[in-house]
Amino acid sequence: MRAGVQAALFRLGHVPREIWTDNSTSATHNPSEGEGGRRCFNERYLQLTGHFGMEPHTTSVGKAHENGDVESANGHLKRRVRQHLLLRGSRDFGSRQEYETFLAGIFNATNDLRRDRLREELGAMPELKSSRLAEWDEERARVRKWSVVSVARNTYSVPSRLIGEEVLARVSEDRVRIYFKGEMQLDVPRLRGKGNMRVDYRHVIRSLVRKPGAFRDYRYKSEMFPTLNFRRAYDMLRGHCTSRIADMEYLRILKLAADTLEWGVEEALKKLLAENKVPRWATVEEFLPPRGNDAPPVLDIGKPDLSEYDSLLRGGMLK
Repeated sequence: MRAGVQAALFRLGHVPREIWTDNSTSATHNPSEGEGGRRCFNERYLQLTGHFGMEPHTTSVGKAHENGDVESANGHLKRRVRQHLLLRGSRDFGSRQEYETFLAGIFNATNDLRRDRLREELGAMPELKSSRLAEWDEERARVRKWSVVSVARNTYSVPSRLIGEEVLARVSEDRVRIYFKGEMQLDVPRLRGKGNMRVDYRHVIRSLVRKPGAFRDYRYKSEMFPTLNFRRAYDMLRGHCTSRIADMEYLRILKLAADTLEWGVEEALKKLLAENKVPRWATVEEFLPPRGNDAPPVLDIGKPDLSEYDSLLRGGMLK
């Protein structure tokens, strides 16, 4: 809500005296005893409206007609988006930015029909003079022994060198960014809900290799298998080696993937498994292309002729 309201205000350049919402939890909270059963605005929403000098209001509970205009407009907009997607012929987009640009084109065309009425409304609204609020929440947390940190009720892994350190997490609508001493250490999509985890084996593998015995009871063990072939390789090692040797061999393979390229190790494991060969660490390394042995290519770069720029300035073509 904070991002959407601010985007609208800064695009308009004006601020309404009142802002109306329904009784969603982004603006209000459930009533407690002594509040008379009425939903009250939460503190974060009051900070937003107070910063821009807007007076908050909500529609009445159970009175669907009070926000019918907004709901009707939302329905029309959704149908318009679906129609444009049909004309486009595909719902696939290369990035979120590309999709947002697509939506902006639809919104702008729709709003062109309301320019005159909007101009009349802006004449009665004070100009926007407030600064933009940060569109994220900040949390401080300490990195636990497994190189993970709890942020917004979910778990994220961070580089193992941060174990025991306090980090700053900035939680936005769709991203979590973690900083240590002012430098960003992690930038990942935000997990939804609570009790979920995103553990990257690259963050923890070095500490696990130093203590392979901890892998047996490792809390996030299931996250240490980036693909099915890694899981199958570990199972085969367990079937041909003792538990301790299997853990050690697999952790070395996983470190090899972290130090080189995961896809290269993946291909090596796939070949070994297809041939029913035990994927020992040394064997997997033999299947990888040599590292650091290729000499850099020799490039023949000719001496530039600066007179060609004179031809370019005169409207000619470079040779």
